[in-house]
Order: sequence, then structure tokens, then C-alpha cells
Amino acid sequence: MFVLSPRARLLGIALALPCVPVGVGAQLPMPPSEASAEPAPPLTDAAERVYAAARPSLLQIRTLVEEAGRQSSIGSGFLVDPAGFAITNYHVVSQYVLEPATYRLEYVQPDGSTGALAVQAIDVANDLAVVRIEGTNLPHLAFDASATDGSLARGERIYAMGNPLDIGFTIVEGNWNGLVDRSYNDRVHFTGAINPGMSGGPAVTAAGTVVGVNVAKRLDGDLVSFLVPASKALALLERARTEPALDPTQARTEIDHQLLAWQDGFQHALLEQGLRPKRFGPYEAPETDAPWFNCWARTNAEQTPKPRARMNGSTCNSQSGLFVAEDIGSGEAELTHYHLRSDGLNAFQLAAFMSQYYASTTMAGSWSRKRHTPPECHEAFVAPADAERAPPLRAVWCARAYRDFDGLYDIALTTVTQDRDDEALVSRLALQGVSYDNALAFARRFIEGIAWAR
Repeated sequence: MFVLSPRARLLGIALALPCVPVGVGAQLPMPPSEASAEPAPPLTDAAERVYAAARPSLLQIRTLVEEAGRQSSIGSGFLVDPAGFAITNYHVVSQYVLEPATYRLEYVQPDGSTGALAVQAIDVANDLAVVRIEGTNLPHLAFDASATDGSLARGERIYAMGNPLDIGFTIVEGNWNGLVDRSYNDRVHFTGAINPGMSGGPAVTAAGTVVGVNVAKRLDGDLVSFLVPASKALALLERARTEPALDPTQARTEIDHQLLAWQDGFQHALLEQGLRPKRFGPYEAPETDAPWFNCWARTNAEQTPKPRARMNGSTCNSQSGLFVAEDIGSGEAELTHYHLRSDGLNAFQLAAFMSQYYASTTMAGSWSRKRHTPPECHEAFVAPADAERAPPLRAVWCARAYRDFDGLYDIALTTVTQDRDDEALVSRLALQGVSYDNALAFARRFIEGIAWAR
């Protein structure tokens, strides 16, 4: 369900303009218990108390162009340790992490004080970073135990803070709705308004303890926002406390290792879930049982004027994309099938109609000349081992490499059945940010799944 990049069709990362996430900290006064004789304060009063207590721990994080000394992007963050460790999103600091010679980081506190930021650790898969400011005995927020152990009640009122659209620090109310069901990476549904610039800010309980980190929102809905779970931020903080700080000259190597490890786990889980056959006319083709995929049907049956060829198809998309940079993402997977049947067309005319669905170089995500090599494609005819089980196929395999990250590729496999002149099945597999070996293994399973309907 998540494509955590500004290129997402359904999701918008709460990036800053124009890019637009334990110590024992001081806790806020607990709200009156149910047994208290005094009524609970109004929600707005609770928000005032939460914000007033959390304000000294909040940060605006700015990425500045070194030579110009002007900001290129902004986000939010929050202190979680008296020694100056703070949490934000990876995407908030990604420009600096990838181009440390071009950019630098700076923080601004609500009282106007500023200073330099150092990146201690990153977690690209969960869109998190630990940064550090100079100081001791700094005010900071603590993590909520019920959120880190997964027992926080669905529906609890929580509060997100940050600096939206660079208009100043603010707080918004909403409800905790637990982990999103259809997501490979853990994300929490929050019914508050997270806006650009709030990325990396904290979401806290009425007691002021951190339950999540602002990260994204739906662009096609109202008050459907998302948080990275507090458990992920706490794990990265503990790693940052015990391991050497991230070396800016080795940051791309670290990102490469993290992306390769993530995609290996994702591909393994995808193959473990298995592929199920779905019927398309006389054919069947593979779709996935993985719960983090969404599948949608398409048809031209109701078009006017009536088309000369009928199309029925489906697309299953993982929406598991990872933000890497403004012009590069990773991690998406898509399976598409179109059953095309002539309604009076000859073989040549049907082939011309079919060409709009047979885009052999189509891959998940967009292409960046700076980040990718041009795609290389190879075409072949695939004869089935058992002609009674499966039709012959024409197949085109395309791959492009990531320039900055060794061993990662975008892959597109397109096949079309070659058994008859009046209908065909066009199938496409697109994998983003995958190792070549994993892509080949999945592609074999994909081709093996194209068969005659039983």
C-alpha cells in the first residue's frame, strides 16, 4: 500500500518544500484516571499541555545547499536522548546523505536557536534516521512502552507535531488505528492531518510518550496519514548509541547493503506466499497470494464506440516502494495480465491493437539518467516443455542497473501468447530494485504460471 516517494500515485511523503522521521525522558502529567473525581480536560486543552511540554524537544531540520547557504528542503525531528540524539525520517536528510559535498544539515528549535546536525544512523527500509546535535542534559521525549511492544489500543487519541509548510511548529490531533493491513513494511494509520514539512516529527500520547514518527499521507483521501512505528525508531536509536556514526563517504555503500537485504527478504517472502492461477479466457496466469498486494480489474467492455477487440485484465501491485532519493525509488513489484480477443479484426489489426498493451520496456517506477543505466532488452520465443499444458510465448526481458548501488536492477518481463490469431494473453512482470538472481528466479516462476486453463 505504500510507495514512499514523491513519485507515488496514491501516497505523498510528508516532505518539506520542495521535497515535500531510550533514554528515560521527562514525561508529561498523566490525564486524570477514570476513578478521578475531576472530569478529563477537553481535547484542545490536552493538546495544549502536550505541545507545551514537548516543544523544547522539537526540531526543524533543514538541508542547505553548501555553496549558496540557502535551504533546499525542510522536515521535522525530535530529541530522544539527553546527549543530543534525535529521530527524523531518512527522506528528510537523504539529499545530504547521498551528496555530502553539496549539502549540509542544520536544525532550528522553536525558540529560534540553530546549529549543525550530524547523521548517526539510517534505516532506509523504514524511512528513519538518527541525527545528533551538540549538548548535554537536553530536554527530550521518551518512547511509549505500549507502542513499542504492540499493545497500544486502537482508537487512542494521539498528537502529531512538526513544522508544516514552514509556517511554524504546530500540533494536530488524531486517532491511532494500528498497523495497516495491506503493507509489507509496518506503517500505522493515523487520522490526523500530516502535511509537508512534518516528516520526522513525533506522534505522542496524551502523556507525551512517542508512539510513532510522521512519514506520509494519502493524496486521494482526507485525514488518512501514516506513522513509522515507535519500535522501529527505538531499534535504530539503540543501534546509533552502540555503533560508530555513519561515515558520509560510505553512506551509499550502507544504503546499498540495506536495499539488497530488504529486497532479498521481500522476494523470499513473495515466493513463499506462492502464486495462484487466475483464468483469462482459455488461459491462466499467475497472481500472488501475498496479503500486501492490491489487485484491480480493467475492461473496455463499456467503451463507446464499441472497440473492435475486447480487453479484460488485472493488475496486482505491491505498493511497497522505498524512498531512496528524489529521483529514485526501490522495492515495487507489479504483475499485469491482459486478455485480448478480436471482434472482427484480422491478425495484423489485432497485433496493432495489442501493441498498446505490449510495452516491453515498461518498468516499475520512473527512469533517471543520473541514477540508472539505459535499459537493455532481449527478445526470445519460449517453447513450453509440455505443449499440452502451456502455449508458446514471445518474451522480452529488459533490465537497467542502478548506477549508485551495486547489484540492484529494475526488471521488466513481458510475454504474449503465440498460439492463435484472434486472441492473446499479454502478461507483464515488473520488479524494482531487485538483485539479478532474485529477478531471474521470480521470472521463471512467472513464466511457468502461464498455461492453458484447466
